[in-house]
Amino acid sequence: MRPIKLFVTLLIAMSTAAYALDGMAPGQLSPPTTPTQRVKDAANKAARETQTAAKKAADEAKAAAEQSKVNAGKISKAIAEGIRRAAQKAADAARRLEEKASASTDKALDASKDAVIAAQEASRKAATATREALATADEAVKHAAESSKEEAEKAAQATRVGLQKAEEATREAAQAARDAAQRTLESADRAPAKSATSQTPAK
Repeated sequence: MRPIKLFVTLLIAMSTAAYALDGMAPGQLSPPTTPTQRVKDAANKAARETQTAAKKAADEAKAAAEQSKVNAGKISKAIAEGIRRAAQKAADAARRLEEKASASTDKALDASKDAVIAAQEASRKAATATREALATADEAVKHAAESSKEEAEKAAQATRVGLQKAEEATREAAQAARDAAQRTLESADRAPAKSATSQTPAK
């Protein structure tokens, strides 16, 4: 009889363990993530990605602006093309930032929505500024190859101004993205998220 009792006891123990693990993914040591937690995780991830993209955009814009300043007074097609390539990198990085910020707005938590929308607006301004700087850099390349030295210098100066504005805009966007990421993290830790915002990003 003892072996039978031992077998029954073992079966009960196994059933209890199986019940406790019910619903867990293979290898998972904790209960499955709740829908509310998934919303918060998605908002945090999107905010962090926006912050990373913003830093990249700010770094690229700063590099382009510094390259333009270093070459002030130097007129050549090669220099103008180098600055244009740097401006292109800044514009590409700002475009990716704008995309990430838009996605973050879609996933923002209610409590941090205002900060995330502010970061999205700052990213839009940064993208616009870098596109305009790239346009002036394109013109500078043309003037360096085809125009007089005076016209080429005017175009180069316009590029420097444009890149300076782009640097400032991307720096502000990076700060806004940092603030949004911090607010999102604090909101997720402080209280459960009711839902992700469904508001369409401001245009």
